[in-house]
Amino acid sequence: MSDPIEDLIVSLASAAKPGKGISPEDVAKALEPEAWRRSLGHVKAVALGMARHGRLEILRHAKPVDPHAPVKGVYRLRLPQPTEKTEELP
Repeated sequence: MSDPIEDLIVSLASAAKPGKGISPEDVAKALEPEAWRRSLGHVKAVALGMARHGRLEILRHAKPVDPHAPVKGVYRLRLPQPTEKTEELP
């Protein structure tokens, strides 16, 4: 059975311009417009799990980062791109 948050992430990321990402806040707001902050932690956890399984990329400064390293600060989400190299987080 598929997670509704995973489905929403894939749907929003698919609708984004090629190579562009979406913010976790966009997903949380689409999920719960009035109380999106409540679901933000769960959205981030699901996105991280998807990235660790290669189904999503986490971007910082428009570059993919290692999803196994701690992810801090502002980041975006996008579907995997075939040619970019992952950058290590400081």
